[in-house]
Amino acid sequence: MDTIDWLLQGDPAIRWQVLRDLLGADPDEVAAERARVAREGWGAQLLAERGDDGQWAGGAHFPKAEPALPGQPWTSTSHVLTELRLLGADPADAAVQDAIADVARVTRWEYDDLPFFDGEVEPCINAALVTNAVYYGVDVAPVVERLLGERMEDGGWNCEQERGSVRSSFDTTIAVLEALAAFERISEDPRVPEARRSGEAYLLKRSLLRRRSTGELISEGYRAFAFPPRWHYDALRALEHFRAVGAAPDERMAEAIELVRAKRRDDGTWPLDARHGGDARIDYGEVGEPNRWITLPALRVLRWAGE
Repeated sequence: MDTIDWLLQGDPAIRWQVLRDLLGADPDEVAAERARVAREGWGAQLLAERGDDGQWAGGAHFPKAEPALPGQPWTSTSHVLTELRLLGADPADAAVQDAIADVARVTRWEYDDLPFFDGEVEPCINAALVTNAVYYGVDVAPVVERLLGERMEDGGWNCEQERGSVRSSFDTTIAVLEALAAFERISEDPRVPEARRSGEAYLLKRSLLRRRSTGELISEGYRAFAFPPRWHYDALRALEHFRAVGAAPDERMAEAIELVRAKRRDDGTWPLDARHGGDARIDYGEVGEPNRWITLPALRVLRWAGE
């Protein structure tokens, strides 16, 4: 089967992005398909699982009455809002607007009991919050201000900074870059693109994969493509960022682009390489099997790279 036809047999969340990004379909057709995300399939399922209290699993970052394990499980409010954004649920949909209004009214961070859209303390958590808030139309300028002030000397960010880290991390930096790119679209503050470019330079100096000091691969995990990425960095996520901000591919991205090419299967699809642990509301596929959520961005990246 043709890869595009296979993608179009997927969930509405996949189909509308294929129509927009790979087929250049009429905007009205794209909008009509996107409108289905909140009413059918995975998007509708996520929205339907919101609790009577107006949030998911009774908590901001951690499900209520569950062990407070860092990053697990993935069923609470902040993580579901990220998934709805990645699926492309229309922010103007009434069900989405109702959910955001309830979250703003009810949800508070476990760490310091602040209202959800006031932000937390870790830049990786605040970065996801900013990216989501911009998408849903919520003002989080004070959280962006905090992220700008937390940039490290090497140009990136690290959630471990408050615990003494003096070097940025790929995982936190990519999350903050996505947040700044989102905020930049609605802001004229010149500090935002400048900070974004410094974080991008941090990654590019390391060829998106390697230690600057030795040239060694930083982590084998950065070669493993996952959906949803959660807080994890990988080369495909980084390339998607550079594509989305309109950067031109260059030799510093060459190894990462070649990695994407090399992972293509003979049938024209890409597999899911990893699932980041913890309970989740949606099963987006089995590791090692062809996966639409990896194939779609891989095709977008290769098209951007000139293939």
